[in-house]
Parts: sequence; C-alpha cells; structure tokens
Amino acid sequence: MKTNYDWPEIYGDPSWFIHDRFGLFIHWGLYSLKAKDEWIMTQEKISKESYEKYLSQFAADLFDAKNIVEKAKRCGMKYIVLTTKHHEGFALWDSKYTDYKITNSPHQKDVLKEFVEACRDADIKIGFYHSLIDWHHEQFTIDGLHPQRDDESVKQEKRDMAVYQEYLHNQVEELVTNYGDIDYFWFDFSYEDRDWGWSKGKGAEDWLGEQLEALILKNQPHILLNNRLGLNRGVHTPEQYQPTRPLYAESGKKMIWEACQTFNERWTYNPNNLHHKSPEMIVKLLIDTVAKDGNLLMNFGLTARGDFDKVSLGVMDELAEWMRHHKQSIHGAGASEIAAPQDCRITQKGDTIYLHLFSWPFRTIHFKDFGREVEYARFLHDHSEVSIKVFEESDIFHHDVPVIEKDEIVLELPVIKPDLLVPVIEMKLKN
Repeated sequence: MKTNYDWPEIYGDPSWFIHDRFGLFIHWGLYSLKAKDEWIMTQEKISKESYEKYLSQFAADLFDAKNIVEKAKRCGMKYIVLTTKHHEGFALWDSKYTDYKITNSPHQKDVLKEFVEACRDADIKIGFYHSLIDWHHEQFTIDGLHPQRDDESVKQEKRDMAVYQEYLHNQVEELVTNYGDIDYFWFDFSYEDRDWGWSKGKGAEDWLGEQLEALILKNQPHILLNNRLGLNRGVHTPEQYQPTRPLYAESGKKMIWEACQTFNERWTYNPNNLHHKSPEMIVKLLIDTVAKDGNLLMNFGLTARGDFDKVSLGVMDELAEWMRHHKQSIHGAGASEIAAPQDCRITQKGDTIYLHLFSWPFRTIHFKDFGREVEYARFLHDHSEVSIKVFEESDIFHHDVPVIEKDEIVLELPVIKPDLLVPVIEMKLKN
C-alpha cells in the first residue's frame, strides 16, 4: 500500500486510514467554558493568570466517552481524534509534568483513559490531537500569536525555549506510553513562515521535530502522523478548504490527505455561532472528499459539560441515517477514472462504482465515453433497479433531437427524487 502513495517508510501502514475515510474531530478544553472560540485566549489577550480561573470551573459532569464513541460509530465514523492539549496549555490527562490538568479540575478524572477504552471496545481507531503551542507554559517564548504579545513587561522576560522543548517531549512521551496503541498522532501546528518583525513564527527546529517524531515512532512504530510537525511528511491536513481534485506529490504519487471541516465556523462549541453546516452539506463534503481520494475529519465541539449540544445531535442523527444505507460508497472506496456526469460525484470500489446525485435530474443521466459494460444499476438505499439504455441506431434522434450518442449509456430515473440527503446509484461493471 505504501508504494502507491507519497508516504514515509518510517511511518505505519496507512491502509486502514485510506479505507476508513470518515473520522470525528473533537475539540474540547477550558475554552469550551468561554464558548466563543478555541483561540479566545489570544484573541482577547487574556493573561495566563486570568485564564487559570477556568480550571476550577471545568466540571465536565456530562462527559461519557462510551456515549460519544457510540454516536460517532452510528455516523459511520471509523476513527476519532480528540484534543489532548490545545494552545491554551490545559492537559486533558493526568500529566505528571503540570498541575494545569483535568485531574485538578472538578472533573478530577483522566478523560483520555476513558476515551481510549471506549474506542477499543467499539473497534474505533484512536487519534490524539496535540498542540505544539502552549500559551500557559512560562518558558514558551513570546511571539506574534501569544496572548501577551503586547505586554512589554512579559516580552522583556528571558525565556528558555529549551525548557519548553523538554516539557513538550515529556508530555508526548506520556501520551505514547501510558495509553496502549494509538493509531494516529495529530500535531498542531508549525508556523515558521510568520514574521512580525520583532518575532518570528515557530517550526520544526523549535519543537526539535525530528527527535519528537523519533520518540513517537520508537514507542508506536505502527502509528500515523500528520504533516504539521514542520517536517513536510505525513497526512496532509487542509482545513476549512475543499481541494478541487485529488492531491499528488512532486513524485507523481498520490498524497494521503484529510479534509478537516467544522460543524460551524470554528472548532469549539459556540451556541451563538449559527453558521451550521446542514446534514446535506456534510454528506456532500464527505462524498466529494472520498471521490478525490481523501478522508473527511468532521469536527463537533463538546460543551463544557462534556456532551454534544442538541443541534449537533440532530445533525449526527441524520448523518447516521444516511450512512446506514450508503456506507458501502464511502468505506473502502476512492476516486474513479470514470468521469462523473454533471452535478454528480463518483466513488469506486473494485468493479463497483457509486454515482452520488448532488442535484436530481429530469428522467435521465448520461455517461459519455463510459468504456465499460454494466452488469446492473440500482439505488443503493433499497436496491431498486435503475434501467439502463445503451446506443441503438433507432435512438439517435427523437423528433430531430439526439437521444443517445455512440459510446454513451443512459440511466433512466423516476421523476420524483427519493427522500434522501443524497441518492446513490450502485453500478456493477462487467469484467
């Protein structure tokens, strides 16, 4: 599998990732109490001391890892990436290297332990998100993203990044040694291209990226990593953007990539951000991504109490219903060389193609230059037959209007669209 992709040999086998296609991203931390934005600490330039008050408020009394994992599984999500620590520096596990952790909050429990156990019980792959940035750590050097970037007294402090590097590596070592096998390590993020004049951004050298990578692989040689450590390798992770075609490396090999999308405009729970993606839009994002040989990592933020809000739950229920009937067109599927008709996307698995109808046409769908004979066509949700017409001399014109051209096949559809977010037609190709 690795030979078909631009994938580092030192990383684990990505076959499961390419097959599974759909994952859940969960952002959760002290910023969930502010319920505005996961970057709120720097947006409002909140000092470390002022932000620490939220530690004593983090009860997370509704957190139920088994329930969360079960909801993801019903949606057809095969892996979950949970934030272990975001830029605010708050650890969601019982780290021995800091007091700024969930076991010192009213919740008191190590949620990562509950999370990995629930994932394993449900046969869900485990992903850890971990921020390379830490605005709480006293030795993390001030730069243009730091909440105290305008505080001259703080900017004059002598900070030792080497101390933070040791802290970063120690915490990552805890994550890859204390919780058994982890499938995916998701770093966030390198920004060495930033330059504020008085300070520059941070990249692989600031994290001691190669040593950090080696530390992880020593303990978890099977693991996958994303590309945000600054080493220019791993799963490519465009966010809040949808590529227009499959991604290829300069070598000509396929990239392994993952579209990272949010339910609303930001990553954290925010009850006042009403720019929700509809279930139909999320399904279309998923289909479009798989049709371009990518994965979709779809984020739903937990409330500060540790549960999904009512709107998220409603959307997840609709995703689950669609995936119950159509998961075959997603799991194990990928891009097809067959060109999709207008307003459609095609995914393919072996000799089966899945035609996803983004817009319901009037009566017919035309494939030009199809190049393969079709054994059968049917709607995936109920296996009801879809009639196929192929070229015949008598079909060339109908009242001077061309009906079917040579090397073209036509699917004949009912006038009324099935009551589905996106109907899918399964087409079995003849060998």
